[in-house]
Amino acid sequence: MTVATRNYIISRRVDSAHHPVLGAIDLGTNSCRLLVASVNIASLKKTFFRRRPNLAGWKIIDSFAKIVRLGEGLHKNSELSPEAIQRALDALKTCRKKMDFQGVTYLRAVATEACRRAKNGYVLVERAKQELDLDIEIINGQEEARLALTGCAAILNPVIPYAVVFDIGGGSTEVIWLRLLKEHRRRPGYPIPFEVIDSISLPYGVVTVSESYAQFASSPEIHNDIRIHVYQELMNFVERNQIQSHIQDHSIQLIGSSGTVTTLAAVQAGLNHYERRLIDGLFITGSDLHQVSQKILNMSVQERIHHPCIGAGRADLVVAGTAILQGICDALPIPQLRVADRGVREGILSELLVKIQNLNSQ
Repeated sequence: MTVATRNYIISRRVDSAHHPVLGAIDLGTNSCRLLVASVNIASLKKTFFRRRPNLAGWKIIDSFAKIVRLGEGLHKNSELSPEAIQRALDALKTCRKKMDFQGVTYLRAVATEACRRAKNGYVLVERAKQELDLDIEIINGQEEARLALTGCAAILNPVIPYAVVFDIGGGSTEVIWLRLLKEHRRRPGYPIPFEVIDSISLPYGVVTVSESYAQFASSPEIHNDIRIHVYQELMNFVERNQIQSHIQDHSIQLIGSSGTVTTLAAVQAGLNHYERRLIDGLFITGSDLHQVSQKILNMSVQERIHHPCIGAGRADLVVAGTAILQGICDALPIPQLRVADRGVREGILSELLVKIQNLNSQ
């Protein structure tokens, strides 16, 4: 059974009222990601009226992430290649198996930048439906940003009134300027309502940059050029919103959500393998970001491939990511960055909880 609502395509199964299990799929330019969460209805009823659905009432019981490079070659002819589509379908097949095993009862699956840009994005959507019985929804940039912000809201500092949240994706980099709503700013533990003031989409993503510049990984000049381009485009955004004044009076926080940011944080932390619980919410200073960026740039391809927190899938992409990240930090010299290993999927889960509460209250 499919329930259509505003902004939603939700797959619902017959036992969902008593044993809800939530699924969230984010199919991006570079990766396919899944989160599965179980819901405690009794806990949800107790906490929802206190407006805390994202902090209580669910438990993550399964997850999956795989680099699929769906946007590979997209900049050449604006089409998804057959190979990229198949890689995405293979990953989605794994998601389907995991969700079936866990008994997912409510699902939202979204596709972002690559499918938005591709002339044949519908082919992937149709095949996912025919072969896997998955309803994939291609969402626009505004909806993607809204979901990502909803997912990151839990790690915003409620006593700092402004924030810049950015996400370095495979095909673009999204930057959002927001204000925390004053009446809720000092209520620890509650979701923090916010107002989006402005946003910008920069045409630089780790896949598109890596593919557009064949010698990128071995060229400090190209790396610096990308860094400067990102800085220059972002400075227009900074100036029109007078963000510099908020940096000077320390009334702004910086949140970074992307594979680039989490990878750099893990390398900086010296982890033997990536652990989300140690990275999500971690603070990293600007000087540490610069040092770890240089460390990665100085690595050989083989060193990046064999690094436990980088690996073959990100060995080239992380180099492009460092250029984009350094450009952002040049334009936004905020003393520290908070790392968010969360985003669209967590935003979907938060909103599915609201849908469940509404259904159970009827």
